[in-house]
Amino acid sequence: MNRSWSTATRFYVLTLVIIILTALAWRVKEMFGPLIISALFAYILMPGVNFLSNKTPITHKWSVVIVYFVALGLVVTIPIVFVPPLISEIQLVTQDLLSLINRFETLEYQPIIIGDYVVNIEAFLPRVDESLVGVVQALPENTLHFIESFSRNTAWGLVILVTIFYLLLDWDRLREWLLKLAPESYRQEVGRIFLEIKEVWSAYLRGQVLLMFIVAVVFSIIWLAIGLPGAVILGIITGLFSLIPEIGPLAATILAIGIAWIEGSNFIPLSNTWFAFLVFLIYVVLINFKNIWLRPRIMGRSVHMNEGVVFVAIIAAVIFSGVLGALIIVPVLASAGVIGRYIRARIFGIEPFPEDDDTEAEQGEQEA
Repeated sequence: MNRSWSTATRFYVLTLVIIILTALAWRVKEMFGPLIISALFAYILMPGVNFLSNKTPITHKWSVVIVYFVALGLVVTIPIVFVPPLISEIQLVTQDLLSLINRFETLEYQPIIIGDYVVNIEAFLPRVDESLVGVVQALPENTLHFIESFSRNTAWGLVILVTIFYLLLDWDRLREWLLKLAPESYRQEVGRIFLEIKEVWSAYLRGQVLLMFIVAVVFSIIWLAIGLPGAVILGIITGLFSLIPEIGPLAATILAIGIAWIEGSNFIPLSNTWFAFLVFLIYVVLINFKNIWLRPRIMGRSVHMNEGVVFVAIIAAVIFSGVLGALIIVPVLASAGVIGRYIRARIFGIEPFPEDDDTEAEQGEQEA
């Protein structure tokens, strides 16, 4: 008795499975962000696991445990080391901000006299006290929103931590399972596609490390040149934060501007306010140079993509998908290019990996 499905049955079942999976993915789309973050961190930590398991007698399981908890310890320790001095700086910034608000409040009610004309500023500006009352009245509702958001983010954080550990532990088995989903006659080609995509992400990671290093060095040198207190630390923070497109360097520079405003320059004879403005101008110049020329050039060369395409893709990802989309858009496009080239070759009857045939021919000539 022939139990094989007809072509029409296979088509209908495949269509139904795709519809169900698409509906399910849409339903749980909020999980994609944490899972992508988990995969990125697992991918970053995987070389350490492979080094320990391959170069030392330590088993793969214990290599995962060691690398995972060392990385977790660093994540916990770094804020403990850097947060106390940052808190003191933030307190100074807060005091200056409160004094600025007080000055603004006293000036708010003073009219500006220009010749025979009197301009009442109060008519154009909102009252500070009323604004503060509005903020205070909204505190209970905002507190509930904060508690809800904090609880949700804590849950997603736990999901990310657990997922990273199990991805590190079971990645080899997961990869083999994915490869076995392909028909046996195509597994070698699927494995080759997997290796090319892996090389794309490795190249992207190397490009990101290079970009972070260049940004850290350049900002450290510039901050030292203008006498910004804590120049090297601020430069390193800017380099590390450059991993997060747009938001990371901006957050680091806001910190630099705050320090410049509070402490001023070590040797440039400028007021603290003008020195903070100088720091801001330097940031605008350097960050645009990085976004328009440096990052597309490094990322494009890393994954063999046009620099203009890289620039447009990152900007579009920031607009439509936020920071996470901008972080992964370049390797995702490059990976799609790998799959697209394979599909194109199969559609037009072209050998997808012609270099394999050349290698086999060279080996045959050598054996002959």
